[in-house]
Amino acid sequence: MSDVKHKGLYAALAAAQSEMGKALKDSVNPAFKSKYADLASVMAACMPALSKNGIAVLQPPYDDETGRYIKTIFVHGESGEMVECRVPLIIAKNDMQGYGSASTYARRYGLMGMAGIAPDDDDGNDAAKAAPKEDEAPAFNARAAADRVMKKLTRTTTIADLGEAWKSEAHVIGEIKAASQPIYLEVEAVKNKRKADLALADSADVGATEIPY
Repeated sequence: MSDVKHKGLYAALAAAQSEMGKALKDSVNPAFKSKYADLASVMAACMPALSKNGIAVLQPPYDDETGRYIKTIFVHGESGEMVECRVPLIIAKNDMQGYGSASTYARRYGLMGMAGIAPDDDDGNDAAKAAPKEDEAPAFNARAAADRVMKKLTRTTTIADLGEAWKSEAHVIGEIKAASQPIYLEVEAVKNKRKADLALADSADVGATEIPY
């Protein structure tokens, strides 16, 4: 116990935070193949400093009308002041193993949040790396681009319109060809079929306007 007596919880907590170490990432998450700071590491980083400054930590489970959760409570022995937070228990498997795993996670997150510990969490970093940046162009989707171009080609009503549509989409069609030759051949086949259909329609119209002998 520290020789310094803090009059209030927040003064004691501030003093404790200045003495806390880093939560070491010494556990492996097999799902993400990354390391993270487990509950034992978080406790090792903050509990000595909290205890030294007269702060007790309680983490009882609760179950009420709002659901199940772990409540993390800091109690200052000198003043009797308390502060708390709740972390919901999200249980993937409805058995004791699932409950224990969820409780451990809730205790870890609750303690980190209350103590102000912010380890370099690989789980969070991996998620951030996977998210596209705002100024980063999305990857070219040849299938979606081809579907759009083919729909545009089939809506043309004359061979001239078909030629203009093909010309206006030349850049996209080139990207489709570079990304996937089979998908490009689908687009080309739609163009050729549409051209044949329009040519047949034109010849039928000409025949209909001819004067019969």
